[in-house]
Amino acid sequence: MKRFIKLIAVIVTLAIPAFASASTWNIDPDHSNVGFKVRHLMVSNVKGSFDKHTGTVDINDKDITKSKVEVTIDTTSINTNVQKRDEHLRSADFFDVAKHPTMTFVSKKVAKAGKDKLKVTGDLTLHGVTRQVVLEVEGPSKESKDPWGNIRRGATASTKINRKDFGLVWNAALETGGVAVGEEITITLEIELLKK
Repeated sequence: MKRFIKLIAVIVTLAIPAFASASTWNIDPDHSNVGFKVRHLMVSNVKGSFDKHTGTVDINDKDITKSKVEVTIDTTSINTNVQKRDEHLRSADFFDVAKHPTMTFVSKKVAKAGKDKLKVTGDLTLHGVTRQVVLEVEGPSKESKDPWGNIRRGATASTKINRKDFGLVWNAALETGGVAVGEEITITLEIELLKK
């Protein structure tokens, strides 16, 4: 019995550093941005953002590959600074926000990709379709205390998707050739985190 108790004590002692090195962080929506850009009329890029989003990041500083990310984005909050265009993007032609008011990203794998860089593989669910995507991540930064005593970190992430893979297929042909809206979407996230 004594030997068993000693074994349990050793296991607990060894486990404490692993638990201590993991921490949970909330995305600060007031200091974060979920942006995108897409080719328009084959001549320029149109940029936009989703103004409402929430999420948590579990960071394991001892083994960063054991970290986890979960993000929910409110598709009704799409904003390209043109009201008529935003209404069209919310319609059944694109995001169909009445049926699909959110999109989510849930990480499945985190891998190192160089100094202060990661590749985060996960499931992106958009428009009712789930596909695996890879986020190229810079960070997370070191912890920093703000003037009000909150502990913060930051990261930048980006990826590219084909909107047709998620059932977003609307388009219009141009007389000069090509289409009105490009298929490739570049997504960029500027994330500031608050320690929970």
